[in-house]
Amino acid sequence: MNYVITGQSFLAFAAFMGIGLLILLLAITLVALITPHKEITLIRQGNKAAGIGMAGALVGLALPINSVISHSVSLVDAAIWAAIAAVMQMLAFGISRAIITRRGPDQIDAGNESAGWFSAGVAIAVGLVNSAAMVP
Repeated sequence: MNYVITGQSFLAFAAFMGIGLLILLLAITLVALITPHKEITLIRQGNKAAGIGMAGALVGLALPINSVISHSVSLVDAAIWAAIAAVMQMLAFGISRAIITRRGPDQIDAGNESAGWFSAGVAIAVGLVNSAAMVP
């Protein structure tokens, strides 16, 4: 088979990539804003727990966005379902934070790597389920 990249196919790629990255950026920004601590600052300071948790949040958000883009029928369809996926991930994020921060938000601040790994694991696990649920 011959595959030819046309102007139209490249524009479609760019549009879907743009929507996916935009929603990923907006969602991870919201995650950073709703946390009781400054994850980016903690990561810059070398806090491994914050880095692990944020990396898990990114992967967990990207998984359903990947599925949505792969199975969508249009750019609008992809944008709507990607936004729904992001909301579901943020709900999971909130639940995991409530579980690991029952003693307060100091778990990540203190560099408790097990809290970071738990948070990352929840985000990725929910991202996988979220991803599987968003197919026709």
